[in-house]
Amino acid sequence: MAVSLPTNPAYADTIRDKQEWYLRSVNALQAHSITTGAGVTVAVIDTGTYPHPDLRNNLLKGDDESSARAGDGQTDRQGHGTRMAALIAGHGRGSSGIQGLAPAAKILPIRVAEKAETKNSEVVARGVDFAIQNGASVINISMGGGPDFDLDDAIGRAIEHNIVVVASVGNTPRDFLINYPAANDGVVAVGATGRDGKHASVSVKDAKVQLCAPGVDIISAVPKDGYSLGTGTSDSTAIVSGAAALVRAKFPELSAKDVINRLTATADDIGAPGRDSECGFGRLNVFKALTADVPPLEAATPSAAPSAAATTTVAAPAATTPSAQAEAEPEPASSSTPLVLGVLAGLVVAGGLVAMLVIRRRRNF
Repeated sequence: MAVSLPTNPAYADTIRDKQEWYLRSVNALQAHSITTGAGVTVAVIDTGTYPHPDLRNNLLKGDDESSARAGDGQTDRQGHGTRMAALIAGHGRGSSGIQGLAPAAKILPIRVAEKAETKNSEVVARGVDFAIQNGASVINISMGGGPDFDLDDAIGRAIEHNIVVVASVGNTPRDFLINYPAANDGVVAVGATGRDGKHASVSVKDAKVQLCAPGVDIISAVPKDGYSLGTGTSDSTAIVSGAAALVRAKFPELSAKDVINRLTATADDIGAPGRDSECGFGRLNVFKALTADVPPLEAATPSAAPSAAATTTVAAPAATTPSAQAEAEPEPASSSTPLVLGVLAGLVVAGGLVAMLVIRRRRNF
């Protein structure tokens, strides 16, 4: 949800003041003394990105997957994608205009929909593949919906290519379950905080939420040369994508998993102690993500739990305890009864799998 603001140049002088609260909330201004994201490309898969004066110097030629006509991704009729891109890599105009989390990073605009609410998962999947093929090291997806095989596969390919994928968990009351691709393994699932620094009521709660960032009354750039205030997990997702770009710039040798680990291990725990369904591991603190002593994950570590050895002011989340069922069990004695039960169980599982596949195949999201 966004509310348009004046477009006159004089209004741009007040924008930085309106940004200050959320930039300070995640310690972005301190982070910029270390890096501004130079050398990192962030793909914004959205409604396109308009070449706004606060952004155009960081805007690459991208792609338009939303129609049969060729395009460079720099058309945005709704303004949603432009808002996200500016939050990530807006460079402003001197001391005025929008300053993104990574103001020296590049934006690869990938247009997949006319409106963020009407996207198609197969088109989004093609956008992900374009990002993979064109040098993105971070992918921002501030949209979502139901699961889809094509999108699942594309997200998997991005993760295999060492790309940090960041996606929004969804907004209430429209959404009551976490969106895909935020729910996919290996994706940074982002919720929102308000001006009070706590979980925002607009942000969907789920056990898969990993991180929160400001998402209420967020000012950003929109076509044509204007600004708007927005609220939702789209904005918080873009802020986390900008933070990921800063970490990639500061630590270019890190794997995508280690970048995510830095973001989550250094988050400020704002809810119940440890990981929770509101903000996961906590609220983004990008300065700590750039400065804390966070040991790299072991090569065999499967995914997104933060390193327990991270040296920060926040207690590190506990390591996941393997299921007791993972321990070796004695081999059962030979009997026909287990065989019959096994066959019956197999039939039940197979039937459930077919049902799951039918339900899971949702194209529009």
